[in-house]
Amino acid sequence: MIPARLDSTRLPGKLMMDLNGNPVILSTLLNTVKTNLFDDVYVVTDSEEIYNFLIKHHENILFSKENHDSGSDRIAEFAKDMQVDVIVNVQGDEPLIDKNSLEKLINTFKLDNENKIDLVSLMKVISNREEAENPNNVKVVIDSNDFAMYFSRNPIPHNKDLNIKVKYYKHIGVYGFRKKSLIDFYNSDRTKLESIENLEQLRHLENGKKIKMVITDFDGIGIDTMEDLIKARNLLK
Repeated sequence: MIPARLDSTRLPGKLMMDLNGNPVILSTLLNTVKTNLFDDVYVVTDSEEIYNFLIKHHENILFSKENHDSGSDRIAEFAKDMQVDVIVNVQGDEPLIDKNSLEKLINTFKLDNENKIDLVSLMKVISNREEAENPNNVKVVIDSNDFAMYFSRNPIPHNKDLNIKVKYYKHIGVYGFRKKSLIDFYNSDRTKLESIENLEQLRHLENGKKIKMVITDFDGIGIDTMEDLIKARNLLK
Protein backbone atom coordinates (compact mmCIF):
# COMPACT_ATOMS: atom_id res chain seq x y z
CA MET A 1 0.00 0.00 0.00
CA ILE A 2 1.33 3.41 -1.06
CA PRO A 3 0.16 6.44 0.91
CA ALA A 4 0.06 9.53 -1.29
CA ARG A 5 -0.43 13.00 0.17
CA LEU A 6 -0.20 15.92 -2.26
CA ASP A 7 0.63 18.57 0.35
CA SER A 8 4.30 18.72 1.32
CA THR A 9 6.08 21.29 3.46
CA ARG A 10 9.41 21.24 1.66
CA LEU A 11 8.25 20.57 -1.90
CA PRO A 12 4.49 21.21 -2.37
CA GLY A 13 2.87 19.01 -5.02
CA LYS A 14 5.96 16.85 -5.39
CA LEU A 15 4.10 13.59 -6.10
CA MET A 16 2.65 15.05 -9.31
CA MET A 17 5.93 16.56 -10.50
CA ASP A 18 7.49 15.14 -13.65
CA LEU A 19 10.04 12.36 -13.34
CA ASN A 20 11.25 11.72 -16.86
CA GLY A 21 7.78 11.46 -18.40
CA ASN A 22 5.66 10.30 -15.45
CA PRO A 23 4.59 11.96 -12.20
CA VAL A 24 6.60 10.79 -9.19
CA ILE A 25 3.64 8.89 -7.70
CA LEU A 26 2.99 6.99 -10.94
CA SER A 27 6.66 5.98 -11.14
CA THR A 28 6.47 4.68 -7.56
CA LEU A 29 3.29 2.75 -8.33
CA LEU A 30 4.59 1.21 -11.56
CA ASN A 31 7.93 0.21 -10.02
CA THR A 32 6.19 -1.40 -7.04
CA VAL A 33 3.84 -3.37 -9.30
CA LYS A 34 6.78 -4.39 -11.50
CA THR A 35 8.49 -6.19 -8.59
CA ASN A 36 5.78 -8.91 -8.80
CA LEU A 37 6.18 -9.44 -5.04
CA PHE A 38 2.66 -8.53 -3.94
CA ASP A 39 -0.82 -10.00 -4.31
CA ASP A 40 -2.21 -6.48 -4.73
CA VAL A 41 -0.83 -2.95 -4.85
CA TYR A 42 -2.97 -0.01 -3.69
CA VAL A 43 -2.47 3.74 -3.58
CA VAL A 44 -4.32 5.58 -0.80
CA THR A 45 -4.61 9.33 -1.32
CA ASP A 46 -6.41 12.38 0.03
CA SER A 47 -5.92 14.28 -3.25
CA GLU A 48 -8.54 14.41 -5.98
CA GLU A 49 -5.81 15.35 -8.45
CA ILE A 50 -3.78 12.25 -7.65
CA TYR A 51 -6.86 10.02 -7.54
CA ASN A 52 -8.26 11.25 -10.88
CA PHE A 53 -4.89 10.81 -12.58
CA LEU A 54 -3.96 7.38 -11.20
CA ILE A 55 -7.36 5.76 -11.67
CA LYS A 56 -6.71 5.94 -15.43
CA HIS A 57 -3.61 3.78 -14.97
CA HIS A 58 -4.44 1.39 -12.11
CA GLU A 59 -7.70 0.10 -10.61
CA ASN A 60 -6.62 -0.06 -6.95
CA ILE A 61 -6.73 3.64 -6.10
CA LEU A 62 -8.46 4.50 -2.83
CA PHE A 63 -9.64 7.94 -1.74
CA SER A 64 -9.08 8.65 1.93
CA LYS A 65 -12.13 10.01 3.74
CA GLU A 66 -10.31 11.02 6.93
CA ASN A 67 -7.48 13.36 7.91
CA HIS A 68 -4.34 11.52 8.98
CA ASP A 69 -1.09 12.39 10.72
CA SER A 70 0.97 9.71 8.99
CA GLY A 71 1.13 7.40 6.01
CA SER A 72 0.62 4.43 8.33
CA ASP A 73 -2.69 5.89 9.53
CA ARG A 74 -3.72 6.54 5.94
CA ILE A 75 -3.24 2.95 4.78
CA ALA A 76 -4.74 1.56 8.00
CA GLU A 77 -8.03 3.31 7.22
CA PHE A 78 -8.55 0.72 4.48
CA ALA A 79 -6.33 -2.17 5.58
CA LYS A 80 -8.48 -2.75 8.67
CA ASP A 81 -11.28 -4.05 6.41
CA MET A 82 -9.05 -6.20 4.17
CA GLN A 83 -8.50 -9.95 4.55
CA VAL A 84 -4.70 -9.80 4.63
CA ASP A 85 -1.87 -11.03 6.84
CA VAL A 86 0.93 -8.59 6.00
CA ILE A 87 0.83 -5.06 4.60
CA VAL A 88 3.93 -3.35 3.19
CA ASN A 89 4.02 0.44 3.25
CA VAL A 90 5.99 1.88 0.32
CA GLN A 91 6.37 5.65 0.51
CA GLY A 92 4.83 7.54 -2.41
CA ASP A 93 7.95 9.66 -2.83
CA GLU A 94 10.28 6.64 -3.27
CA PRO A 95 10.05 6.05 -7.04
CA LEU A 96 13.32 4.09 -7.17
CA ILE A 97 12.21 1.49 -4.64
CA ASP A 98 14.45 -1.58 -4.67
CA LYS A 99 12.99 -5.05 -5.35
CA ASN A 100 15.73 -6.95 -3.50
CA SER A 101 15.14 -4.98 -0.31
CA LEU A 102 11.39 -5.50 -0.46
CA GLU A 103 11.94 -9.22 -1.03
CA LYS A 104 14.18 -9.41 2.07
CA LEU A 105 11.49 -7.68 4.09
CA ILE A 106 8.78 -10.11 2.93
CA ASN A 107 10.97 -13.18 3.46
CA THR A 108 11.62 -12.11 7.06
CA PHE A 109 7.90 -12.55 7.75
CA LYS A 110 7.83 -15.89 5.92
CA LEU A 111 10.62 -17.21 8.18
CA ASP A 112 8.89 -15.97 11.36
CA ASN A 113 7.02 -19.20 12.09
CA GLU A 114 6.22 -18.23 15.69
CA ASN A 115 4.87 -14.78 14.77
CA LYS A 116 7.29 -13.00 17.09
CA ILE A 117 7.79 -10.11 14.68
CA ASP A 118 5.25 -7.27 14.61
CA LEU A 119 6.97 -5.11 12.00
CA VAL A 120 9.92 -5.36 9.64
CA SER A 121 11.89 -2.38 8.38
CA LEU A 122 15.16 -1.64 6.60
CA MET A 123 18.49 -0.15 7.65
CA LYS A 124 21.75 0.72 5.94
CA VAL A 125 25.24 1.09 7.36
CA ILE A 126 26.22 4.77 7.56
CA SER A 127 29.58 5.35 5.90
CA ASN A 128 30.74 8.66 7.39
CA ARG A 129 30.36 10.95 10.40
CA GLU A 130 28.66 13.71 8.43
CA GLU A 131 25.89 11.34 7.39
CA ALA A 132 25.49 10.16 10.99
CA GLU A 133 25.16 13.72 12.29
CA ASN A 134 22.62 14.81 9.66
CA PRO A 135 19.23 15.07 11.46
CA ASN A 136 17.44 14.26 8.20
CA ASN A 137 18.92 10.75 8.45
CA VAL A 138 17.10 8.75 11.12
CA LYS A 139 19.41 6.44 13.04
CA VAL A 140 18.46 3.12 14.64
CA VAL A 141 20.11 1.15 17.44
CA ILE A 142 19.58 -2.62 17.34
CA ASP A 143 19.99 -5.49 19.78
CA SER A 144 21.94 -8.71 19.20
CA ASN A 145 18.99 -10.18 17.25
CA ASP A 146 18.57 -7.13 14.99
CA PHE A 147 15.45 -5.87 16.73
CA ALA A 148 15.18 -2.09 16.98
CA MET A 149 15.88 -0.63 20.43
CA TYR A 150 15.54 3.07 19.59
CA PHE A 151 15.33 5.53 16.70
CA SER A 152 16.63 9.09 16.73
CA ARG A 153 17.58 11.98 14.49
CA ASN A 154 20.73 12.33 16.62
CA PRO A 155 23.75 10.05 16.13
CA ILE A 156 23.11 7.08 18.40
CA PRO A 157 24.75 5.46 20.24
CA HIS A 158 26.67 8.50 21.50
CA ASN A 159 30.37 7.72 21.14
CA LYS A 160 31.78 9.14 24.38
CA ASP A 161 35.11 7.33 23.99
CA LEU A 162 36.27 8.10 20.46
CA ASN A 163 38.66 5.14 20.61
CA ILE A 164 35.69 2.78 20.39
CA LYS A 165 34.63 1.99 16.85
CA VAL A 166 30.88 2.56 16.45
CA LYS A 167 28.72 1.29 13.60
CA TYR A 168 25.80 3.60 12.84
CA TYR A 169 22.71 2.49 10.95
CA LYS A 170 20.41 4.69 8.89
CA HIS A 171 16.74 3.78 8.99
CA ILE A 172 15.17 3.34 5.54
CA GLY A 173 11.48 4.16 5.99
CA VAL A 174 9.90 1.14 4.33
CA TYR A 175 7.71 -0.93 6.66
CA GLY A 176 6.08 -4.32 6.64
CA PHE A 177 3.28 -4.75 9.19
CA ARG A 178 1.37 -7.67 10.49
CA LYS A 179 -2.19 -6.46 10.13
CA LYS A 180 -2.84 -6.39 13.89
CA SER A 181 0.22 -4.18 14.48
CA LEU A 182 -0.94 -1.68 11.89
CA ILE A 183 -4.45 -1.55 13.34
CA ASP A 184 -3.08 -1.22 16.88
CA PHE A 185 -1.08 1.79 15.70
CA TYR A 186 -4.15 3.26 14.02
CA ASN A 187 -6.19 2.92 17.22
CA SER A 188 -3.51 4.34 19.54
CA ASP A 189 -2.65 7.89 20.56
CA ARG A 190 0.56 9.71 19.76
CA THR A 191 3.19 8.85 22.39
CA LYS A 192 5.69 10.99 24.26
CA LEU A 193 8.88 9.84 22.53
CA GLU A 194 7.14 9.91 19.16
CA SER A 195 6.27 13.57 19.79
CA ILE A 196 9.77 14.47 21.01
CA GLU A 197 11.61 12.96 18.03
CA ASN A 198 8.71 13.33 15.57
CA LEU A 199 9.20 9.69 14.53
CA GLU A 200 6.11 7.49 14.29
CA GLN A 201 8.12 4.25 14.63
CA LEU A 202 8.78 5.14 18.27
CA ARG A 203 5.07 4.69 19.00
CA HIS A 204 5.42 1.03 18.09
CA LEU A 205 8.37 0.59 20.46
CA GLU A 206 6.68 2.51 23.28
CA ASN A 207 3.68 0.21 22.93
CA GLY A 208 5.82 -2.92 23.14
CA LYS A 209 5.93 -3.89 19.44
CA LYS A 210 8.92 -5.79 18.05
CA ILE A 211 10.51 -4.23 14.96
CA LYS A 212 12.92 -6.51 13.11
CA MET A 213 15.54 -4.56 11.15
CA VAL A 214 16.90 -5.94 7.89
CA ILE A 215 20.22 -4.77 6.48
CA THR A 216 20.25 -3.46 2.92
CA ASP A 217 22.55 -1.57 0.56
CA PHE A 218 19.55 0.33 -0.81
CA ASP A 219 19.43 4.00 0.10
CA GLY A 220 16.95 5.26 -2.44
CA ILE A 221 16.11 8.82 -3.29
CA GLY A 222 13.17 10.07 -1.30
CA ILE A 223 11.83 13.11 -3.15
CA ASP A 224 11.82 15.78 -0.43
CA THR A 225 13.44 18.69 -2.28
CA MET A 226 13.90 19.90 -5.85
CA GLU A 227 17.52 18.75 -5.59
CA ASP A 228 16.27 15.22 -4.86
CA LEU A 229 14.00 15.34 -7.91
CA ILE A 230 16.84 16.50 -10.16
CA LYS A 231 19.07 13.75 -8.76
CA ALA A 232 16.41 11.11 -9.48
CA ARG A 233 15.92 12.43 -13.01
CA ASN A 234 19.64 12.26 -13.72
CA LEU A 235 19.96 8.77 -12.24
CA LEU A 236 17.10 7.46 -14.39
CA LYS A 237 18.77 8.88 -17.49
